[in-house]
Amino acid sequence: MTQTQSKQMARLAYEALEDKKARDIRILDISEISVLADYFLIASGSNKNQVQAMVDNVQEELHKAGFAPRQIEGYQTASWILLDYGDIIIHIFDEENRLFYDLERIWRDGSVISPEALKEA
Repeated sequence: MTQTQSKQMARLAYEALEDKKARDIRILDISEISVLADYFLIASGSNKNQVQAMVDNVQEELHKAGFAPRQIEGYQTASWILLDYGDIIIHIFDEENRLFYDLERIWRDGSVISPEALKEA
């Protein structure tokens, strides 16, 4: 997948999260520090229903654009749902688990980028 496709996928995922009122959406460019992916998106929801709605919306929007997930973990419990799309990985947490796992600290060597940066391609 090209860098342009990764950016497009990350932008679509960001917009889908925003549509469902995700809280504190962070986009981390980890392409320089990891072979796992180019981008991590991290967001929180206030309850199980919202977290699942955010996941459903991301999947729907990425599916419409022709992107399929490699793997989805944690949907039933909805405390931390991971959507692996290869070059982007989306982490959607309830607020308690986001604070507990603190992925932003673990991946602090990645660059936090703005949603606007995803539109440049």
